[in-house]
Amino acid sequence: MPPFVVLGLCSYTHDSAAALLVDGELVGFVEEERLSGAKHTRAYPEHAVAWLMSEAGITADQVNAVAYNFHGLHYLRVVPTAFGMLMDPATRERALMRAASFAKVGLRTVRRAQGLSRRFPRARIHPLLHHRTHQMYAFAASGWESAAVLVVDSLGEAQTTTLAIGRQSEPGRPVVHPLHALSDPASLGYAYGAVTEHLGWRRGDEEGTVMALAALGDPARFRTLFAQAIPITESGFALNPDHFAPRVLSSSYTRLTPRFTAETCPRRAPDAPITEAHRDLAAALQERTEQVMLYLACLARTRTGMKRLCLGGGVATNCVSVGKIIESGLFSEVFVPPAPGDAGTAIGAAAAVHLEGSARPLAGIAGACYLGPAFPDHPLDLAVWPGLTAHQVHGDPAEFLAEHLADGQIVGLFQGRVEAGPRALGNRSILASPLILGVVARLNDTVKFREPFRPFAPMVTAERAAEYFTLGQEAPFMSMASGVTELAREQIPAVVHANDTARVQTVTKDGNPFMHDVLTAFARRTGVPILINTSLNVKGRPICGTPTMALDCLANSGLDALLLEGRWITS
Repeated sequence: MPPFVVLGLCSYTHDSAAALLVDGELVGFVEEERLSGAKHTRAYPEHAVAWLMSEAGITADQVNAVAYNFHGLHYLRVVPTAFGMLMDPATRERALMRAASFAKVGLRTVRRAQGLSRRFPRARIHPLLHHRTHQMYAFAASGWESAAVLVVDSLGEAQTTTLAIGRQSEPGRPVVHPLHALSDPASLGYAYGAVTEHLGWRRGDEEGTVMALAALGDPARFRTLFAQAIPITESGFALNPDHFAPRVLSSSYTRLTPRFTAETCPRRAPDAPITEAHRDLAAALQERTEQVMLYLACLARTRTGMKRLCLGGGVATNCVSVGKIIESGLFSEVFVPPAPGDAGTAIGAAAAVHLEGSARPLAGIAGACYLGPAFPDHPLDLAVWPGLTAHQVHGDPAEFLAEHLADGQIVGLFQGRVEAGPRALGNRSILASPLILGVVARLNDTVKFREPFRPFAPMVTAERAAEYFTLGQEAPFMSMASGVTELAREQIPAVVHANDTARVQTVTKDGNPFMHDVLTAFARRTGVPILINTSLNVKGRPICGTPTMALDCLANSGLDALLLEGRWITS
């Protein structure tokens, strides 16, 4: 009997990606930007699909099903509600354009899904409700028997926030039962993106910068405004149209109203100085986001009765909010998958379609993050980079790397398979000692070329995490902000942000043996089992998924060296 092959796609929207299941086994997953170099690309994931086909040893004709992460017809659900906005003076001006834009995007999405059949002529095309794909991925990746599943993003067709119960009907066969949904215009992702843009950063890319800036501001200044602009309701929350203009699916329409600007500050140009008003606005936005997320988590606990929570959607990348939910004690454990944003829905879509069409269980999804291409035997030709030199590392590479890090060098690391999601987790990382004076300034100024207030995340061996961090659970995917202990404040202030938290990654021997060895070797030399870990890229570029991208990063940044699959490369 031939295998049942399902290709999952996130395509024609931001963070294009692909995943492949063969008889339920996850062959791999990768975001297109890691191979093409185009950050947040919306293009069909040509490189990702080609790698998956090669990895599985199959052709497009052997794909049985293509799972697409949007269902175009569901966009049309917004059209009647848009006409209802004609009755309200606050929304009347945009009502017709809103209806037209959702209808246009819905029909375009239908055509795009249908067009996939030309690439995979023997496959059945399955468009799926966007939040269903988020829910399936978040729960399947947890590996838990049961959990509440909360998805919060900007927009999936019409839905923006959904609550579900996840259960394993039998091992490897997760089932997600929807319970509750909020629809646009009630969108926390829309609001956060709007203010991010107002503060001078790129919406859909630099919300993390605003989250970092928030720690430097005073939320009290705009607290009342955000309570009015994002009111909490019995069913969740809403957006006040006096402050957030109704969404029109076109970049030519602003998201904030003149009233919002009048009550806060003028829009900041990207190269303009950051003022106290900007810091305070970010702080108030972040505070309200945390309050809403905590309220939604309360609803999830009350309505499901579950003791565990899975989070998905773009807002789940707000690690400070996730940390607040964990600290609340509402749940015994909280899980965020490595790729909670749209890219990860390629896995969720493929899993949902497989479970509908095959009796075989899923395998290779739970707890997995190193899912993309590896380049163990890549030929090294430095002709393009004449300033670089390389030699093979002899002896234990973990000991070798730890020695150079303890000596104060900042090193890029390229090893094994590409990570899933927005965080580098030890395979495509820039590493540095948190004990070196001025290391954060050097990383921001000469390596990453980014804002000086941006913090850096620590990675720590799981068995010693409690000495430095108060989170109380493992955090393998760097998705949770943790409080810190007095020991952390004393020994590693470089990784403690202004809000007294750190976005920690806990590393186990099973999860990443090489990085666990490096941390252990570093601890033998310094007494501290912690390294700074940031992504192998510079601002505005994607994480380096290929050797060529990594060598470019070394040649065009202030990195001291790059350890690329056992080869030590310096400039």
